Amino acid sequence: MNPASNRHRSLDSGKESSIRSYISKQEALFSPLASISADAVRRHNRKSEDIRTPYSRDTDRIIHTRAYTRYIDKTQVFSLVDNDHITHRVIHVQLVSKIARTIGRCLRLNEDLIEAIALGHDIGHIPYGHFGETCLSELCEQYGIGKFFHNVQSVQFLDRIEDCDLTMQVLDGILSHNGDADDVKIFPEPCLTWLSFDKKVQDNADGKRTKAPMTLEGCVVKFADTIAYIGRDLQDAREVGLIADSTMFPQKCRELLGESNREIINTLIYDLLENSDTEEKGYISYSPDVESALIDLRTFSRIHIYDNEKLTSEREKVRQMYATLFIKCLDDLEKDSRNEKIFTDFIDTSWINRGYLQSATYAELARDFIAGMTDRYFAKRYEECVIPRRVEGKFC
Repeated sequence: MNPASNRHRSLDSGKESSIRSYISKQEALFSPLASISADAVRRHNRKSEDIRTPYSRDTDRIIHTRAYTRYIDKTQVFSLVDNDHITHRVIHVQLVSKIARTIGRCLRLNEDLIEAIALGHDIGHIPYGHFGETCLSELCEQYGIGKFFHNVQSVQFLDRIEDCDLTMQVLDGILSHNGDADDVKIFPEPCLTWLSFDKKVQDNADGKRTKAPMTLEGCVVKFADTIAYIGRDLQDAREVGLIADSTMFPQKCRELLGESNREIINTLIYDLLENSDTEEKGYISYSPDVESALIDLRTFSRIHIYDNEKLTSEREKVRQMYATLFIKCLDDLEKDSRNEKIFTDFIDTSWINRGYLQSATYAELARDFIAGMTDRYFAKRYEECVIPRRVEGKFC
């Protein structure tokens, strides 16, 4: 058989109709406030007809992007610690997906939509975690392109740079996952048009407070993001020796939430299930007591982990690395140095959306190239900038 004849295989109409009927019956079991396939809206509607739901198709589009592949070498909190047992970004998004789908299943929400949002929500994260975001944001402001926020960058990668034509529901959930865990109750906020969505993106880029997601599924992912990292970061902190044991945690947190990552996840999931309403009023919520304990635990983590001097002592070096690479990228663009990495590994690749390249400024191209780097690639490019090249034997 000619292999080419199998490239566009499809089911016979009877089988395909049966599958679509099954999917429709499954969605009929959802909560009345859940998102269904018929709600899905795309900007360009470049969709292929197949047996996947629109949100399942979005998941596939996300995991086949170059940006998703780079999750594998993006660190979470402990960027300068060599330990194979601490959490990297790729593990975090899987944990968010699993936790959010568990919650969504219990609340009769759309798991396909939840999975797509969860797997794409941190694609905009950059080398050296949240401090790297601070460094790049300072440079972006210095060069006149506004602040940098990883949630906005996630949309930038998926909607403009790789042009995945994702549904608004997925992009909105990715954009709106950001924010502190001090929301006791979240109601979805409708976003009816692409014009409204683009304004929401711009508002986020301007630093305005992130609005709630437009779907209950997006709200679930927003909560699941915190559930996935809050206990896991404590576990990792013990792994690398920043925290001795759980007796250091505030007593209220230990009593209400638990002392291990497993206990904390279990407590937070059950509390959400008991206090959320996806049948009538439509909101996702913790109880006030659990939310208060969670805020205390976040404060504890900020003091003992995220702002710990053992983690922050090298930050000025990281800031200098960002400044050096940003200037290098701008210089290569201005000189049209086609052999440099910003061209060979970014601008001149086949997967970049040409429309994006035509409209982006040099500073925006530098921002997006650096934002997409893994920690390892970032360090290698910096070394090339500051360490002279050696010649082996003789010049060729």
